[in-house]
Amino acid sequence: MAKDESFAVTTGAMVDETAPDEKLKQLRDLKNHHHWDPNMPEDVIKELDEALHTSDKHTQEVIAQELLENSPYPEVRSAVSNIDEGGSVNTIRAWVIGLLFATIGSSLNMLFSMRQPYIIIPSYIAQVAAYPVGKAWEAWMPKYTFNFFGYKAELNPGAFTKKEHTITVIMANATYGGGAAYATDVLLAQRAFYGQNFGWGFEILMCISTQMLGFGMAGFFTRFLVQPSAMIWPSTLINTSLFTALHDRTKPDPKSVAGWRIGKYQMFLYAMIGSFCWYWFPGYIAPFLSVFAWVTWIRPQNVVINQLFGGVTGLSLIPMTFDWTQISGFNWSPLIAPWYAISNTMIGMFIWFWIVTPAIQYSNLFYAQHLPISDSNSYDNTGKVYQVAKILTPEFTFDNAKYSNYSPLFLSTTFMLAYGLSFASIIAVLVETGLFHGPDIWDRFRHVGKEEEDIHGRLMSRYATVPIWWYLGVLLAMTAMGFGVILGYPTHMSWWSFIIALLISAVWFVPIGIVKAATNVDIGLNTITEFIIGYMQPGKPMAMMLFKTYGYISMYQGIYFTMDLKLGHYMKTPPRVTFMAQMVACLWSSLVQIATMNWALGAIKDVCKQSQPNNFVCPNGRVFFNGSIIWGVI
Repeated sequence: MAKDESFAVTTGAMVDETAPDEKLKQLRDLKNHHHWDPNMPEDVIKELDEALHTSDKHTQEVIAQELLENSPYPEVRSAVSNIDEGGSVNTIRAWVIGLLFATIGSSLNMLFSMRQPYIIIPSYIAQVAAYPVGKAWEAWMPKYTFNFFGYKAELNPGAFTKKEHTITVIMANATYGGGAAYATDVLLAQRAFYGQNFGWGFEILMCISTQMLGFGMAGFFTRFLVQPSAMIWPSTLINTSLFTALHDRTKPDPKSVAGWRIGKYQMFLYAMIGSFCWYWFPGYIAPFLSVFAWVTWIRPQNVVINQLFGGVTGLSLIPMTFDWTQISGFNWSPLIAPWYAISNTMIGMFIWFWIVTPAIQYSNLFYAQHLPISDSNSYDNTGKVYQVAKILTPEFTFDNAKYSNYSPLFLSTTFMLAYGLSFASIIAVLVETGLFHGPDIWDRFRHVGKEEEDIHGRLMSRYATVPIWWYLGVLLAMTAMGFGVILGYPTHMSWWSFIIALLISAVWFVPIGIVKAATNVDIGLNTITEFIIGYMQPGKPMAMMLFKTYGYISMYQGIYFTMDLKLGHYMKTPPRVTFMAQMVACLWSSLVQIATMNWALGAIKDVCKQSQPNNFVCPNGRVFFNGSIIWGVI
């Protein structure tokens, strides 16, 4: 594509005498598809009703022009352009910068995932850092053209474009958008807590297959999770807004923005510099600002006060913090999610963790008073951390006689409730999807290839799509690799349970994807997969961890690939370029993360032990280990 090419879709139907009937049909479809959409503004619904019930053709055309030639969602309209701005995309510069930040981000996220608290470096960091690197490349790299078997590639194609920038961010999202690879939690549990090591070959094959299976699945569900305008994906709007802030240096018209004179780029710089300066206080100068549990300062030795108001192992009933990483480090930024999703989360937290949890704890239900109120460890009948080695055979399977001589398993109150609520949420998401999205999903199944497109879909129609057999090829190759992982090593996992794990991922992919796309809320399959494998193959912890990984992370990673596809959809990057960027970056980052994990296990003293002085206690691997005890061993 020419570097300065710009392309806009205009249907031309507004001047056609037959246009009103066609537009009315499109407006009627828009109303039907968004009838239960909580993200659709009430004034847009009223406009739709007005257009559908008025006989004024001019009014119908004006409303149709407004809603069909741009997104009906104000947040999408403000963050995403309704034209294709053109520009270079598949360049050497984009690939080098993208793989550079994929390498750095993957290795750092892997390392930090072994630390408590778990710090996630989001892809926004790569998005910000890639911009000055791209501009420096634009300014300093020579104008040189390579010739690869007749294909010419420029070392410096000119201005660093939004589309090149998008490719670098897509690579970052595909590699560490959700943090470290989930497979590494299994490997940490296996090596650090079970003392079992199958070698680098097993680790690499497992990491690649679990990451890439979701990639293969994502391609089959784009018509449900990418093409519909209702799938807004709030987190991708942060990326698109940041692209505009970095690349657009124009200043606003004070008359149209209430006197505001600062441009987006300037405002972003102020916010970034302010955040950088402030973090030195909670991060290093005054760490108590991170967990500002001031009530515990009054009576630091009082157990009840620490249980109710403590910020680390308590309920934090007055949750104060001056550290943004404490807010966004695990559940991501609350500024991204719609208000109703935040409200729903707060109501649930209030009921279950501020009312039900203290009631269970102080009534001593399930021996709760003998255990911490909020903790992710599992305990024996003496209140000590459960020693799983005492109930295992030399083959790492369950020994009932040893279990009878040792102890039952006990969990903290919040850990126990978290399991129960997780079961409830994964059933609720199926019910919600069937009730509110079922007709639309069924309609898209019946009309494959004939879906109504919004403005962004029409703009993307000029690019060659990715053939479905590309995704099928990836899916089949990774399935074969997965069989090699479970059958080529002593994992105790049967071939048929692997197939069931993949079916679970496929069944929940669209329902959980819809929730993520509409609310930015993640719902995991980790507990249901643990429950199922615990019944199918009891007493086999390694089989449980693998089943959980293939049954959950295949879907979870696929959701992040789908989110990238939506980002490419918004930014008008050619689908085949997006496909290659995701696949190459994911394969490379799997190698990087396995190498980083092995280095950390060998170089960091006392790693994964509770006494590790720098808090490299492997919290995620520990939770995985405890889950394997609960569901895989006992």
